[in-house]
Amino acid sequence: MCSFVVKCKSLNHKEFRRESQSNTKGKQIKLYLLMRIEIINGPNLNLLGRREPEKYGHSSFEDYLLVLKSRYPDIDFKYYQSNIEGEIINEIQKSENSSDGIILNAGGYTHTSVSITDSIAAISKPVIEVHITNISAREEFRHTSLIGRNCAGSISGFGLDSYRLAVEALIEIIKSKKK
Repeated sequence: MCSFVVKCKSLNHKEFRRESQSNTKGKQIKLYLLMRIEIINGPNLNLLGRREPEKYGHSSFEDYLLVLKSRYPDIDFKYYQSNIEGEIINEIQKSENSSDGIILNAGGYTHTSVSITDSIAAISKPVIEVHITNISAREEFRHTSLIGRNCAGSISGFGLDSYRLAVEALIEIIKSKKK
């Protein structure tokens, strides 16, 4: 009996998620797509590594994403960043059919965007709110998160490691939903 995993990104995510088994000459073959997580970053997060490195660190998000991918080889990460509110909303809505869960750092829109809040409420996928800095220790206006009420959880203040913590949380949430 032999069993192995085949990773293939060329197939449609929905189609490939279906687990299939076949038996040829006594060998069992299982094909399945491992978990897909989308990371959506909002305004100014394209400047990580250059913008206020004392607060946000010296690494770009693209460099950190490579760290996540190497730490979690069984997760297919999709990354999206926009400075435009409507584009973030469109991406959240699209992810309904293309991911198992979302990690969202909405940046400044966290505190102001009713529309992003509503788009999170409109989808069935779990969303984890992430912030690199501790928003509760910053300016008063940053203490309130509009999006948090519609997220499965919020993680802030651990630098870029906040994203890893969010991955761990999503893994557990997604696993528990599959049981």
